[in-house]
Amino acid sequence: MAEVSSPLEGVRVLDLGRHQAGPRCAQVLARLGAEVIKVERLGGEETRTHGPFANGQSAYFVQYNSGKKSLCIDMRKEGSREIIEGLIKKSDIFLQNFRPGTIEKMGYGWETLKTLNPRIIMVNVSAYGQFGPYKDKIGYDPVGQAVSGVMMVTGNEGMPPIRAGVPIIDRTTAIHAAIGALAALRERDISGKGQTIDVCLADTGYSYTEIPVTAYVGGAGEPRRGDGVQPAPNGAYQCKDGWILLSTGDQHQWPRVCNALGRPEWMEDDRFTERHRRIENASTINDAVNDMHAKMTIKEAVDHWTKSDVTAAPVNSIAQAADDPHPWERRAMVEVPDPIAGSIYVSGDFWHFSRTPAVVGSTPMPGEHTDEVLSDLLDFSQDKLDELRAAEVIG
Repeated sequence: MAEVSSPLEGVRVLDLGRHQAGPRCAQVLARLGAEVIKVERLGGEETRTHGPFANGQSAYFVQYNSGKKSLCIDMRKEGSREIIEGLIKKSDIFLQNFRPGTIEKMGYGWETLKTLNPRIIMVNVSAYGQFGPYKDKIGYDPVGQAVSGVMMVTGNEGMPPIRAGVPIIDRTTAIHAAIGALAALRERDISGKGQTIDVCLADTGYSYTEIPVTAYVGGAGEPRRGDGVQPAPNGAYQCKDGWILLSTGDQHQWPRVCNALGRPEWMEDDRFTERHRRIENASTINDAVNDMHAKMTIKEAVDHWTKSDVTAAPVNSIAQAADDPHPWERRAMVEVPDPIAGSIYVSGDFWHFSRTPAVVGSTPMPGEHTDEVLSDLLDFSQDKLDELRAAEVIG
């Protein structure tokens, strides 16, 4: 059997993605060992200038593009077509997240791709999908949170709509796209044929609200916002020096909660013995929790609940999350060399393969690999590279 150094060794991805969901999919594939060629406009993708910054480097851009090769090209110039078509023929996956219809106008729709390379897998990422009632609309992460109802089940009753403070829709859409690409690679091993994949931000939003949507369609009515949706104690509770999270929705945790609160008699109290009753009487339970926490630090409270085998965790600020040992010991964040910052931390290994580890690379400078890609993959001579550069086709 052949030995490989990473799970996707030998897989090549042509990444025309911009901003987050598309590039993040390609970055996941790069972490798994694929060679990812990021196609950027001359001077680099605009998100290279997006903050926040770490020692002069965009913390935004590195999280979506570290570990890739950069090819800078003006796709509007006549000489670009030979390059893109040549790379399509040499690639396994073609990823794009332009507005639906744009890639066809550029001349690289599915009919063209499969003619150039019948084995290629085309990954399409968009706001509302390549078909559907809103396919022509553009959008970013918040639209997925908005249209699916996520913003109206977040927070408590009476609050305005609330969106998550991080791009959960973009990140999950990227994962959906990566999973689809991997499945298509597997299917291609059997059929020998490529195919298209269509993932979108709106679909991802509905993957988060699938339970309340199903319940509503089934006649359950609109869900209530806030902690009352789950039996108390559930949610964030304040201690002397900050907040902790408690999550005790499972029925088997209720006796543990009673013991931790010093209220063993509540195990037999009709007000609390069933989930729906603990929702109805949440204020009584929460008052007891708050009274106890008023005398405790975060650490003391987490330790107290943990000893009773109740789910509890500190609610960290970003500074506290960064100081926590978990992401560093688990390599969820990894330090890599960086051409601008010197070194920088990027998202790392989320899989921990036993034999073929994830590949965490540095962020390329704009066009850093242009000559390498074109000479190694397309056999362009130095004279031809000089000619293309003089015509401002490549950077």
